[in-house]
Amino acid sequence: MSQETIVMGATDGPTLTAAARASCIPTANRIVLPNNFFYIGRALKVVMSGRISCAVTTPGTARFDICMGSAGTTIVFDTLALNLNIVAKTTVPWYLEVLLVCRAVGTGTSTTFFPRGQFVSEAVIGSPLPTAGGNGGLMVPVGTPAVGAGMDNTAASALDVFFTQTVATGSMTVHNYQVDILN
Repeated sequence: MSQETIVMGATDGPTLTAAARASCIPTANRIVLPNNFFYIGRALKVVMSGRISCAVTTPGTARFDICMGSAGTTIVFDTLALNLNIVAKTTVPWYLEVLLVCRAVGTGTSTTFFPRGQFVSEAVIGSPLPTAGGNGGLMVPVGTPAVGAGMDNTAASALDVFFTQTVATGSMTVHNYQVDILN
């Protein structure tokens, strides 16, 4: 199996503080994949890390989604709601790794991906302090794994990553972002 890095972040993404969905990767790292880029079995690996904060009284949830399609807004992967810690966390590290395996290709919404991944951070609910045992982790997507929304593989596809928090009491910044193609 071969692996090729197709984009590597060299700057931080925006610091997101609103309770709204927004692109979280640096603008320069939004790439466009060519027509017919995927075939069945080809995999896309997205690895990201950064810092996140959450409040003690209203930590809310965090959510990442990977988007493709002509506008880069079709959600092909969604972590679903990641419950944040009820203990206040300020700029603690996080790590997200997602592997998307192409399951079908075609026009319209025929091209789909099956996911597997993990989110690790002290900001995850139930995580002990680092001095008492380290970080918590969640398998993503949270819940039953399933293919995401489909996209058109016969057209060029923009790749973007979005972050959503349910309450405006925290913040999140991407420090490192990498996309690899496998196969």
